[in-house]
Amino acid sequence: MEIAETSMDIVRQFVPDETLADRIRQKSVHSMGDIEFQHLLEFTGSDEIGADEDAPVRAGARAVLDEATIVTDITMSMAGITSRGHDCEKRKAIGNGAELAKETGMTRTAASVLELDRQGVYDGTIAVIGNAPTAAFALADCIENGTRPAAIVATPVGFVKAEESRQRIREVSEAYDVPAITNVGRRGGSGLAAALTNELIHVATDVRTGELDLDLGVETRADRGRGADESDGGEER
Repeated sequence: MEIAETSMDIVRQFVPDETLADRIRQKSVHSMGDIEFQHLLEFTGSDEIGADEDAPVRAGARAVLDEATIVTDITMSMAGITSRGHDCEKRKAIGNGAELAKETGMTRTAASVLELDRQGVYDGTIAVIGNAPTAAFALADCIENGTRPAAIVATPVGFVKAEESRQRIREVSEAYDVPAITNVGRRGGSGLAAALTNELIHVATDVRTGELDLDLGVETRADRGRGADESDGGEER
């Protein structure tokens, strides 16, 4: 814990610490070991407060507090998500839809997403995709057909359609007001997806303990943060 806290202290020297989205940016830098990765994250969709960049974080944290199911694309993504600090069921898509994959020739992950969606699993869930672009494409199709996850974390990695799949998630996120956290470029992966999901859990924990109020918008939260710095002698610091 001491090493992790020291590492995050270093990250905060390079990444802002004013908004909920900044917390996700910090976690992405910590996970990827790359200060510039903070600039590659995208926050889309809206919640009851609005369509600011904190919306996907608020929505994800509320889903954790509501004990929503966390559905990942593959085992590795699920394994990286903490089991502490929440009562959400964790399950993976992979392993479902084998017959559909065999009949159609689509990938196992895409078929798995479609099969779980057929069962109504994805409505109200935290949908996490860290590996398979085809899973992201399938989830986007499900959203177009009426499925509404509570929040999406999509960081599939690779050189074949990974970037395009995340763009597709952003498009349906904005079109149907489904809150989503994605990244641009070819990088990403299951470790990153798990880390960002864990931060949603940490935000929910801070709400539960009274340290955080999700009903504040980005500007209000930033103003309060600046006010606290000034009251502590921010200019000298």
